Amino acid sequence: MAGLNIYSMNTLANELNTLLDGTVVGRLLSDLGRRLYFPKGIIAQGAEAKKFAPAKNGTIGMAFHNGEPLILSAIAEGMPTLSAKEAVTYAPTAGIEEVRKAWKEAIAQKNPSIKPDSISLPAVVPGLSAGISYTADLFFGPGATLIASDPCWDNYSLIFEDRRDAKIRLVPFLGNGPGLDLDAIGKAVREEAKTGSVRIILNFPNNPAGYSPTRAEADTLVNLIRETAEGGADVMVICDDAYFGLFFEDDIYRESLFGRLSVLHERVLAIKIDGPTKEDFAWGLRTAFVTFGCPGLKPEHYDALGKKLMGTIRSSVSCSNTPAQYLLIKSLADPRSAGEKKANFELLRGRYRAVKDFLQKNPNHPKLTPMPFNSGYFMSFRCKGIDAEALRKRLLSDCAIGTIALGAEIFRVAFSPLEEEQIPEIFGTIYKTAAEM
Repeated sequence: MAGLNIYSMNTLANELNTLLDGTVVGRLLSDLGRRLYFPKGIIAQGAEAKKFAPAKNGTIGMAFHNGEPLILSAIAEGMPTLSAKEAVTYAPTAGIEEVRKAWKEAIAQKNPSIKPDSISLPAVVPGLSAGISYTADLFFGPGATLIASDPCWDNYSLIFEDRRDAKIRLVPFLGNGPGLDLDAIGKAVREEAKTGSVRIILNFPNNPAGYSPTRAEADTLVNLIRETAEGGADVMVICDDAYFGLFFEDDIYRESLFGRLSVLHERVLAIKIDGPTKEDFAWGLRTAFVTFGCPGLKPEHYDALGKKLMGTIRSSVSCSNTPAQYLLIKSLADPRSAGEKKANFELLRGRYRAVKDFLQKNPNHPKLTPMPFNSGYFMSFRCKGIDAEALRKRLLSDCAIGTIALGAEIFRVAFSPLEEEQIPEIFGTIYKTAAEM
């Protein structure tokens, strides 16, 4: 495939600029303003599916049951009980200290390899997208290169390339084998290391493929980063942990790689971007966290870096949503949450297994090849001899099924919003439609 710029993204910006040129807006736009556009990607395609395929919408990274989004009781019940302080006061720029400490404790519990005293206090940001964007503000600009998976989440391009004028080096993290293409990843890292620094983003479970590394693959990735640092290069690893915890196979590495990377080497800066968005079924609360880890950093260094992060928060959104932070505090403290999260996990695992069962019963489709997947909300196909966008449009118009096309070759289906009993019919229709094209 052509890479992340699969929608001719610069062309989209140019089309908007052409419309605005000759107006006062066109004359006043900044360089960034001229680079910005709205991609014809996941959000736009999801809006179409919401309108034309509400009952069979496999586009969005949310989880529904009986037509309603999943929600923890502590959050549902806590909304009408918020005090005036919890509802409308400004939160501190880096977030309410109680929720920051509670989240740090939570990630340490979920990731035993993390040493709490050696990482920063998580800072609250308005969603994972904002956390990634603020990280780009701090560490990326013209000349900087980010290694990312090909395919990857379409917003990476808008954040790193169009906003920060950096370059994304797309690497096929998932090749033609059953898991990670560790040779391709290693080659890219070693080549970037020759410049003196490496910046890489690891998104596990991956969006759009829905893959997480096995224990052996995790060991190889950690060793690769260690060897690179020992060779004299500075290494930044951004752990985009949006779908953390949704691991459906026994051989998956159960922790975020942030834990081991945060204590790996003084030349390795690990950045964990996570939150309750998917972990706690709280998508629209738009609350997430940015946490730094590096054995070469002392408390005063974390304090200085935290103030840098606060600067980009202050200069953009000023502070994050106050009610959402207090609802998260209630959720983390509520004894019902763990059991409800386990029940929701089992619901999603049942949907995952239904997809796996369909694919096992229907192997060797002539035009759709499943990419490896073992976790998260999605799975994707590589298209052979057909255009993914053409398939998406036909499914939407003729079958009222919503899916996502990522360029001409990658076709994504979210099983998280689909009922388990719907999956055989929906995937059967996808296979039949593709075969007829």
